[in-house]
Amino acid sequence: MTLEVLPVEGMPEIGAGTDLGAAIIEATTERGPELRDRDVLVVTQKIVSKAEDAMVDVDPDDHVSHKPIVERESVRILRRRGDLIISETKHGFVCANAGIDLSNVVRGRAALLPDDPDRSARRIRDQILGRLGVEVGVVVSDTFGRPWRRGVTDVAIGCAGIAAVVDLRGTTDALGRELMVTEVCVVDEIAAAADLVMGKASGIPVAVVRGLAAAWFRTGSVADEVIRSPAEDLFR
Repeated sequence: MTLEVLPVEGMPEIGAGTDLGAAIIEATTERGPELRDRDVLVVTQKIVSKAEDAMVDVDPDDHVSHKPIVERESVRILRRRGDLIISETKHGFVCANAGIDLSNVVRGRAALLPDDPDRSARRIRDQILGRLGVEVGVVVSDTFGRPWRRGVTDVAIGCAGIAAVVDLRGTTDALGRELMVTEVCVVDEIAAAADLVMGKASGIPVAVVRGLAAAWFRTGSVADEVIRSPAEDLFR
């Protein structure tokens, strides 16, 4: 398998009410990469939130004032340390400050997580299929920290048309041993790969990942499949 990760350049500034699917179609049609069947579009949470007006006013110099917003966007507070809150969102994500983000937005504004990232991904996918006749997968990505590891990486918070998790249990490894517990979080791997060309400050909020296995493309998959239930989570 050979993969390509291609940036989508020339996206316009996204604001409330922007037709995000139309903007992506225009950018890829005019400047490339031209979309093909079984491409996966990775779209940052930030531009989805902007288009859906999931934005709030904040005091950029007073982080204490952000806490009520974090609490409002959380269903459960797990840990607090100084200005940092680790909480669970209504989507089931466990993350810092309920995913609220001040980067790459104008001063005095903050982006919330989209209300339903899977629905956002389906909307973009359906537009591309309807207008171009091309069947793609769509992943909505966001930057998360990880327990026990330094640094951040992009993960999927929404998806459409692409498997969220590929279950390899019951198959065999290269030496013929049966895999007993292996499940691969495909959408997180795709999101992390795309971030290598999008970056955090390059102004490229969309990328195309090309060359993924045909078997990974499926309808009905949602990012909720990635979330480990509390009953299976040793740390909650």
